[in-house]
Amino acid sequence: MTGSPSASLKPKRAPADKERAAKRVSHWWLAVSGAVALLLAAGLGALIVYREGNMPFRLDAAWMEEVIEHRLPIWDVPAFVMNWVGGGIFALAVLPILLVITLCVLKRFWGAFFFVIATVASVLVVQLLKGTFQRPRPEDILVMADIGSFPSGHVANAATMSVVIGFLLQRTWVWAAGAAYTVLMMVSRTYLGAHWISDTVGGLIVGSAIAVIAWAPFAHKLHLERRRPDTVGSRKSDAARV
Repeated sequence: MTGSPSASLKPKRAPADKERAAKRVSHWWLAVSGAVALLLAAGLGALIVYREGNMPFRLDAAWMEEVIEHRLPIWDVPAFVMNWVGGGIFALAVLPILLVITLCVLKRFWGAFFFVIATVASVLVVQLLKGTFQRPRPEDILVMADIGSFPSGHVANAATMSVVIGFLLQRTWVWAAGAAYTVLMMVSRTYLGAHWISDTVGGLIVGSAIAVIAWAPFAHKLHLERRRPDTVGSRKSDAARV
């Protein structure tokens, strides 16, 4: 005999169970990472307030000088378009409603719920941090803006939406497009003088972190929902073969 009877009678864990356990661990580690990122964003805000006296970093001031020096009418149009797309009624009401309706039509109800939770949480956290730190905005600003420069709500909204859609569609080009959109939003906010560059970094961290934290509890449901059309299609093809 090569092994003891007790060893041979010990139940073996199915590969599917191991995969599910590994997924649960990886999902919660993502959530933990998102929580840490959120704390880092809050720490950056505290650093600005208490170390810099709520004034811009040297990098902030240097970047703003370069931006103001290179402002041209040709760049104003895309910057104002990004300002409209990323904020106001369109960004906070029209676009979310259209996305939720689209997801519901596609029967991605868990995806729609995930999107709503992440979006609302992102807005609330941004407003909480804005009210807490009350950082002054740059003086040479080209648009109307509310009180509180840190973090950038436009960038946080862009990052949240990009990460949420990336999780829902699971396509490389979607992640790339979302990253490009968020970076363009960061550049446009500093170009318009609405934010210091550190504000946009804070918005990026907050928006991405909120999306990841919100995703973790829904990860399994979203995975099943995403694969459901494939499962239905495979069943129909099997029935056709029979």
